[in-house]
Parts: sequence; C-alpha cells; structure tokens
Amino acid sequence: MTYDPIMRVLTVLEVLQARDFVSGAELAERLEVDLRTVQRYMVRLKDLSIPVESSRGVGGAYRLKPGFRLPPLLLTNEEAFALSLGLHSLRQVGLSAFAPATESALAKLRRVLPEALRESIRTVDDVVAIEPGPWVVTTSIEALIGAASAIRAGRRVRFDYESGEGARTLRQIEPYAVMHTDGRWYLIGYCLTRKAMRTFRLDRVSELAMAAGKFKRPADFDAWIELPLAEAEQMFAMWRVAIEEENGGTRFRCSRDRLEMIAALLLSAGRRIVVHSPDELRETFKEMAGRALRAAGDESVERES
Repeated sequence: MTYDPIMRVLTVLEVLQARDFVSGAELAERLEVDLRTVQRYMVRLKDLSIPVESSRGVGGAYRLKPGFRLPPLLLTNEEAFALSLGLHSLRQVGLSAFAPATESALAKLRRVLPEALRESIRTVDDVVAIEPGPWVVTTSIEALIGAASAIRAGRRVRFDYESGEGARTLRQIEPYAVMHTDGRWYLIGYCLTRKAMRTFRLDRVSELAMAAGKFKRPADFDAWIELPLAEAEQMFAMWRVAIEEENGGTRFRCSRDRLEMIAALLLSAGRRIVVHSPDELRETFKEMAGRALRAAGDESVERES
C-alpha cells in the first residue's frame, strides 16, 4: 500500500470514524508502518483539533471522543447523483482498473452523506446500467496517473511504446496533454527521440516513469490544433472517419485497430458498399457474412466450416 503522509493521516481518521476502538497494532498493519509512526499520526490529528482518545497497553487503542463526528458532506441531490454516476462511468472510458478505488470512494460517500442523499447513490447502484462500448480500450491506471502528474509538474517522461505493428521503442517526451476520444486514451507531446510532436496511445505505453529534466509547456497549447490537420482528423474526429463526396456517393477513409467495427458501421447504412482497400476489410466482411448465415441457421455454411 502506498500513501503520502497526509493520505495516511486521513486514512487513520476514516478508520476511527468507522470503528468504536482500533488498536495501534491494527493501524500499523493496515498502513504498513511501525507503532511509533502511528503515534505521530495521532499527534497530527490532535493538532488538527480532532479529539482522539487513547488507552494504555501494548500499542494502545484509539477512538474518537464519543459524540464527535465530522460534519456531513454538503451536497445537493443532483451533486450526489452526479458523483455516483461519474464514478460508475469510469469503465465507459476504459478505466475499469479503477474499480477498487470506485467502490472505496462510493463507500466513503455513503458513510458521510446524510441519509436523504444516500438514496441518490443507491439509485445509481440499483437502476442505472453503464457498459463500455465495443471500441473502448482499457488503459493502465499507472500510465494515466503518471502521465497526468508529469504534465502538471512539467517533468519529462520515458516509457516503452509498442506500435500497431508490434514494434517496441524506448521514448522520452515532454508531455503536453492527456486526451480521451473514440474509446481510447492518448498522450500528446514533443518526442525527444523523434524531434517532433507525437501522439501515443496510452494502452500501448508501459514502464512509464518521470525522467530527468523539466520543461515549460507552451501556454497556448491545444491538442486539437497543434497536430497537423490530416493527423488530427484521422486520430480525433468523431469515429475517426473522413468522408468526401465521390461519384454521387461517399468515400470513407479511416484508421481502425478492429476492422469488425468499421465493417459493422458501414453495413448499418443499408447501402451498396465497394471496398477499395485494404484486402483485410474484404476478408472481414466475408467472415462476418459467414457468422451471420450461421446465426441465421444456414446448414450449408455449417457443413463448409
């Protein structure tokens, strides 16, 4: 378990509010510190005017003064609903790895909110279903937090990066922005390896760490404008599909990791389709056609397969 000192003190306060008594040994084990450090945390709480009482004995036991409770969190019904809905929506943006933190945060909300507002959280828990879309890609919590922290601190980062073709390279960049679009998280910045602006998919980043050297992010940086127009349209336009009129119809151009998704999108238009490239998309249509026929109960397709 990793905490900074302030987070450790707040964790102690949370435990004390949830328990009538808690021993110093229990707190030491939970926080992965020694008993002397637990005693320092208690002193810190008392310095903050939190009435902590202790009992004698090996390691001692601690409790909050009877009748003392922190004031309830002041939220409106809409704010409580919005917080709960936002926490539940993390999977929708590829952050399912936050599930333990989500449950912990919701549990804390339930404890500190007045009973009338807890109903908003229960409403989201019981009746709202939020599932990630088919194009959502799960992203590492460590990579996202590490990148965001480096941007705020103005620190360079280094990481291993795997391209769409599977090639791995070691990169060092000055990170400018983290962005979520089309089901993926992206890290944008100046690549010191390539000496140019680059966009990296965070789900392909590993071993991200802050590197030596600080930088000052351009004050007018905008992730949508700094990139060349063609690259921005390909990477960030809605669905990453460029369209143009051609021979009375429409030409689609896009970049996809999963061709099944773009094939399904085209089929949903209910119109004649001509595939110019790539050949892999034609094969994808064939595979989808076979699956559709099998789902429809076509026995001839079953025999051929």
